[in-house]
Amino acid sequence: MDGVLVIDKPSGPTSFDVVRQVRSLLKIKKVGHTGTLDPMATGVLPLCLGEATKVAGFITEGDKAYDATVRLGAETDTQDAQGQVTARGEVPALTPALLEAALARFRGSFDQVPPMYSAVKVAGKRLYELARAGEEVERAARHVTVYELVLRDFSADRLHLSVRCSKGFFVRTLAFDLGRVLGCGAHLEALRRTASGPFPLARALPLADVPALLKDGTLASRLVPIAEALVDLPEVRVGADDAKRVSHGVPVEVAPSLLRPGRLRVTGPDGALLAVAEGVGGRLRYLRVLV
Repeated sequence: MDGVLVIDKPSGPTSFDVVRQVRSLLKIKKVGHTGTLDPMATGVLPLCLGEATKVAGFITEGDKAYDATVRLGAETDTQDAQGQVTARGEVPALTPALLEAALARFRGSFDQVPPMYSAVKVAGKRLYELARAGEEVERAARHVTVYELVLRDFSADRLHLSVRCSKGFFVRTLAFDLGRVLGCGAHLEALRRTASGPFPLARALPLADVPALLKDGTLASRLVPIAEALVDLPEVRVGADDAKRVSHGVPVEVAPSLLRPGRLRVTGPDGALLAVAEGVGGRLRYLRVLV
């Protein structure tokens, strides 16, 4: 079974828990997720099955979209509702103008320091492992981009936001930093990922539905083909003879008009994905060959 199974992750399990459950149900070894969701978070979690695990790293590069609820008036050690409160503050009288001025600081490109409770690795260890051991270490800031940040609604102490951002952006840290800007502290109360790369929430399958679909034999029809999973990459289609060369990792010359900057998906005459490559000097340089 090869392809991408887009799961609507429930609140509670970790992303790795979901991988283990699907691996056990499908009785296959090659299963991997493409971007961690916190246990509290719900929504789009693409799982790569079989041969699709070879391109999981490229799928992870896609932009993400979220709906978030930010609770004002309290900071936590995890920057979300699952942590312990570390500070409290008085929430100011909120107005659209005040909130828009605060949110404006977080639109565009900027550096963001990842939280201690995260899967980011420092010196070979996950930050959350160090945090649970009571350690706090220096973290290098990451350059991130927020393409869209919309205030959907607000009450006396809650904000409802929609965010579209680059890979590696932490919405928890956005909530924390927003609380600092407003002077009252804040944490992330709820998070739902509504899109991951080319996969919208409408295409996601509830995790609880997987056993029934597997039993009635229709689960395979819900898989996203590998080539479609990389549809965001420009395509270079080659003929049958060149397809054989690509499958053996032999460099293939391509017309300059077909090459684009950055990564490319190389497909055969039937549209099947053969490789992920870059165009260098009029030839394809392979980053990953699937066949």
